[in-house]
Parts: sequence; C-alpha cells; structure tokens
Amino acid sequence: MAEMSPTVQALEHGRRRNRPTVTQLAWLRRGLDQAGGKLPLFDHFGQKYDSRTIRCAIDQGWAEPWFDNPTKPEWMVCRLTEAGRKMASADAGCSRAEARELVEDLFT
Repeated sequence: MAEMSPTVQALEHGRRRNRPTVTQLAWLRRGLDQAGGKLPLFDHFGQKYDSRTIRCAIDQGWAEPWFDNPTKPEWMVCRLTEAGRKMASADAGCSRAEARELVEDLFT
C-alpha cells in the first residue's frame, strides 16, 4: 500500500468542515431547483463533474448518494442533504448568477 502524503494524512485524520469551492457551490446550487434536490451529473458545458468534487461534498455532508444507476454504475447519483441545501441557499458571498459566471470564467 502506498504511503499517503502529509496533506492527505492530515485531511483523513481530522476532516474539517469548510466552505465549498466555487465549483462545488455551483454544483450544489443546481440541485436547489431539482425534484428531491437531485444533483447534476454534468455541468453546463456537458462535461461530467469530477468525482473528487462529488466525493468531497459527500464527505462534508452537503450531498448524499441517492440511488445506483443500473446502466452506468460508475456514475454517482446524488442529492442535496439539508446541510447542503442550507449551504447552497445561504448568501455565500455571491449570487447564483455570480457563481455561474465564476465557474464559466474558468473555462473561457
């Protein structure tokens, strides 16, 4: 088994709850308008969300796995948790439009 870096060890030892990244916040906010708080698999550009974005949000308690996709088992279908809904709804320093613009600016 490979040895973990000091950073990974620190994160594994004491997971801290923090604010979402711009990408995570944009992803979480997209679930606010969906039935049951379903979170998207793909971004506005049709690109699959990075599994690290999804797993980190799950680890932070903002999202939870919802159901298994029988045709694509590697796709993690998630929904917002109550904590995720609060995080996405809260004034996190920018509006939905501003968060979307920030994410889109990363790819233009």
